[in-house]
Amino acid sequence: MRLVLAAIVVALVGVPSFLMGWVRTPYQRRQGERVVQPVFFDHQIHVADLRIDCRYCHATVERAPSAGLPSTATCVPCHNRVWREGPLFAPVRRSLATGRSIPWVRVTRLPDFVFFNHAIHVAKGVGCETCHGRVDQMPRVRQTASLSMRWCLDCHRNPEPYLRPVDQVTTMGWRAPASRAALGRQLAARYHVQRLTNCSTCHR
Repeated sequence: MRLVLAAIVVALVGVPSFLMGWVRTPYQRRQGERVVQPVFFDHQIHVADLRIDCRYCHATVERAPSAGLPSTATCVPCHNRVWREGPLFAPVRRSLATGRSIPWVRVTRLPDFVFFNHAIHVAKGVGCETCHGRVDQMPRVRQTASLSMRWCLDCHRNPEPYLRPVDQVTTMGWRAPASRAALGRQLAARYHVQRLTNCSTCHR
């Protein structure tokens, strides 16, 4: 009888505790995992070497919850004939011929029950690299931030250290020209940044 009770206690307490711990691990959140895409797209070349602004490909980042992905037609004009006819471009040619979008694999993942709005963060001066890391140094992009609730709340409770001028949100490696703390306070006031920690802010 005692063994049965012990097994029930383990099942009722141990399994949920294990699962709650598991979902908080970087492994489960795929933090640091290099995602294989259907087309090898080198962010380091496009962002650092060619200096293409994030908003060229992620065009809805300033006006929508989703940053968006470029249409296949957006990719084509930038490349010369040698690239367009090469083997790396085969999935792009196939997409153009069939009219089907390239099946990009999501890199930065949030649970379905979490609402995140890119536009509001960009409008308040939160830089792309704050959440996505230095993509200008990533040939293959990976999720660098934990994206845990604690990680998000750290910023929501004290946003000033994470703010930058809105015209610098896409700048990789941006450094504050003056006192970081003073600038953060100024930007928070200028952009009307609030400390939003109510559950309904992200869980709707």
